[in-house]
Amino acid sequence: MKLTTRGHYSVKALLDLSLQPSYGPASVKAIAKRQDIPAPYLEKLLIEMRRAGLVKSIRGSVGGYQLAREPVKISIGQILEAVGETITNLPHHTPTPAQTEDWVTFSLWQRLNQKLKEALYSITLADLYYDARSWQASLGEEANFVV
Repeated sequence: MKLTTRGHYSVKALLDLSLQPSYGPASVKAIAKRQDIPAPYLEKLLIEMRRAGLVKSIRGSVGGYQLAREPVKISIGQILEAVGETITNLPHHTPTPAQTEDWVTFSLWQRLNQKLKEALYSITLADLYYDARSWQASLGEEANFVV
């Protein structure tokens, strides 16, 4: 599976929101600037993620978007699903008994596809946050955060 720009930007945006103090709101403009994402495109993605219940919008001068639940309760699979990303299954193909090699390959790819889906739904924003922090610490970098 290749993560498209749409999926990549969505994960970056929610990871950015997970870094807000008390998971408070952040403006589209601020997220876009920190993560180098075009603001109009980010706004569309956040609207899709709001519809999926991953973020909520807060109106007013100190408003913006914030996570709808804790980062540990938001999986990468949920984020990708919210913005229309899918793990493409193999084309519908049922090998015949004479095509044993094709059947083995088909079965293998089906199993790998299922394991990938399971992994995406088991990895949370909190997991990515700690992975990124560990990586930054290993490089001796400061606490600023860009995915």
